[in-house]
Formats: sequence, structure tokens, C-alpha cells
Amino acid sequence: MKRFMQPEAAEFDPAEFLQDEDTIACFLSEAMHDQDPGIFLAALAAVARARGMSTIAQKTGLGRQSLYKALAPGANPHYLTLRKVMDALGVDFSVRART
Repeated sequence: MKRFMQPEAAEFDPAEFLQDEDTIACFLSEAMHDQDPGIFLAALAAVARARGMSTIAQKTGLGRQSLYKALAPGANPHYLTLRKVMDALGVDFSVRART
């Protein structure tokens, strides 16, 4: 009897689809609305990967390893670190009244 091997599912990486500023802004904005702060952190990490971690590390003045640690699941980065990363990515936080 022949056995068929199950094909492995490819892991989805949103960084592959974050090609332009509008897509990145929408992606981060949606992530910010989640109650789990890890969702926003994961989204920010994906955008940093899409733009190049070395480039973002250089623009922020952080080492690549420090940047990876700051954006890792379960990390609790300082506000200033997030601010530096967002500045390097060319995006801002936005606050609006709930309707």
C-alpha cells in the first residue's frame, strides 16, 4: 500500500506583501486596533523585515540583534524604541475619537 506524504504548508509572512506605504500604513493601523499589543508588535516586525532589518537598525541607531529582541513576540519595548522604529519606517501613530 502506498502512503502519501502530506505536503507541508508554507508559513505566511506578511512582509512579502508590504510593498508600499499605503499598504504598510493600513496594515499597522489595523494591528493597532487589536487589544493584544503583541499583534501590533508582530506587525511592526513584519514591516521592519519588509524594509530590511539592517536598514531599520541603522536608521534607529539600534543594533540588529537589539532590534530583533525589541520586536520579538512577548517583548515589551520602550515607547522611545517604538518611536524610533516608526520614524525609520516613515509612519506615525494616529489618535482619533471613538465613534
